[in-house]
Amino acid sequence: MLQLQNNRAILNNLTSPFPTFLLTGVPGLESVQAWFSIPFCCLYAIALLGNSMILYVIITQKSLHEPMYYFLSMLSATDLGLTVSTMSTTLSVLWFNASKISLDMCIIQMFFLHGFTFMETGVLVAMAFDRYVAICNPLRYTTILTNFRIIQMGFLMIIRTVVIIVPLLLLLKRLSFCRANALSHSYCYHPDVIKLACSDTRANSICGLIGLILTTGIDTPCIILSYFMIIRSVLGIASPEERHKVFSTCVSHIGAVAIFYIPMASLSLVHRYGRSAPRMVHSMMANIYLLLPPVLNPIIYSVKTKQIRKAVLSLLMTK
Repeated sequence: MLQLQNNRAILNNLTSPFPTFLLTGVPGLESVQAWFSIPFCCLYAIALLGNSMILYVIITQKSLHEPMYYFLSMLSATDLGLTVSTMSTTLSVLWFNASKISLDMCIIQMFFLHGFTFMETGVLVAMAFDRYVAICNPLRYTTILTNFRIIQMGFLMIIRTVVIIVPLLLLLKRLSFCRANALSHSYCYHPDVIKLACSDTRANSICGLIGLILTTGIDTPCIILSYFMIIRSVLGIASPEERHKVFSTCVSHIGAVAIFYIPMASLSLVHRYGRSAPRMVHSMMANIYLLLPPVLNPIIYSVKTKQIRKAVLSLLMTK
């Protein structure tokens, strides 16, 4: 009977011009997955409140109208977008077991999910450049990072994201889906979707690889190069106290880079080498990869950046 239902679902997906997919909550624990919604709700609430608060204090506090905090506001905006883009489907699956999603809705979710992920790598590069200029060329800081140049950098990030994402997702429309239609996560993820296609996906894979090279492949070396130059400059400072003081201004950004790239690398390793691992491990790591940066970034910057901490505390004290 189950085999008959699966065959019918496959046939429907093959013959229908509007294929549907099944999102996955917590594999193997479907009977108790509603309980998993409690920690997920808490994490989503922390991410939404934390990033909204960071954005609010930067917008309202004139003392924070500086390049470093403009980039931080961009980071908070991308984290908010990343949180909202997955929250609806994840909580729908956990609360109501509403797992069905159409290809068009999948494409819309992937546009925002992958778009904000690509945006975040770009923002992290911009923040690394900000720290490089502040430490290595402090006298030219205000002339290099003008408001107009920061706006230009923001628009370049958006344009790069759209140029990469739109062709990647349009290529999905030409595919036929005839395999079992169950996705591996509680959201639509491009590599996960194309695995279910029964037509030629080479163009999709090549376009995805090009997109990865033009984002992570370029951004990661840029961040590493920035910190190589920063470390070389810091080591040239004679006083250990001054060295510590200068380098401490980078701690928050290093934390943001670590919590973005370490889960990404871990998830890639699990997908490549951990095929024997339970599906629950893959699912939880995929959710951690998307939730960790939006949850921890506001905490790191509130704790480690004195000006942000003071602004947040003054905001809370006035409530």
